[in-house]
Amino acid sequence: MKALSELDPRLAGELVCLFTDIDETVSTAGKITARAYSALWRAQEAGLAVVPVTGRPAGWCDHIARMWPVHGVIGENGGLVFRMEEGGMRRSFLYDAETRATFRRRLEELRARIREEIPAAGIASDQSYREYDLAVDFCEDVPALPREQVLRIKRIFEEHGATAKISSIHVNGWYGEFDKLSAAKSYMREFFDLDPDRDRDRCAFAGDSPNDEPMFRWFVRSSFGVANLRRFENLVDTMPAYICSLESGAGFAELVETILNLRIPR
Repeated sequence: MKALSELDPRLAGELVCLFTDIDETVSTAGKITARAYSALWRAQEAGLAVVPVTGRPAGWCDHIARMWPVHGVIGENGGLVFRMEEGGMRRSFLYDAETRATFRRRLEELRARIREEIPAAGIASDQSYREYDLAVDFCEDVPALPREQVLRIKRIFEEHGATAKISSIHVNGWYGEFDKLSAAKSYMREFFDLDPDRDRDRCAFAGDSPNDEPMFRWFVRSSFGVANLRRFENLVDTMPAYICSLESGAGFAELVETILNLRIPR
């Protein structure tokens, strides 16, 4: 990883979109600080689109798309896209309502299995707002679980044919063929008329945890980690191209400020 101070001005100047995780990337200890929120506004005003790509639920995404200065939001690890347009809220789901209900019934069985085997685990407080996945809380609203228990939760999902990813606060498990990266590529095509392979350096990604690794790997030249990512170095095989000097929301603001400063004509 290179220090953020080494960012190539040419890369910064070509960026049209910054995809970003939310929890502990934009947020800090569960809150959006004034500095991080101001960075979102600065990006929008400078013409740099920001698109959160998050494991958070549909209910949160509706609010984020309406109230935050963002281009749109990819939620539930890639299963949906919400975006405010002139005619109102545009909601796009990869699977229809009937299929999503089938997925949720299967996940209810796993909920019982996980709680039986690891009773200290919690179910995420935002679970009722979800369309696709089961989010198991390991440190947001419950005392932090040992790492081996977090990894065991992930394995339970996988043993039952579900996809599972570890974020900074939850283990998210879901059925269906989607993830953050496939959704980001689709977003590039649909909303920016970009070819994901040819134009990948026109977009960037910022994250903080192991479930962001596929994004780090694909955005090979334009991926960024906030400094708290270093806590997970032994769980992430492919780290981002650049690392911020600051953690969480301060690191996100540092990234936006660096990009925008390098884009100023000199």
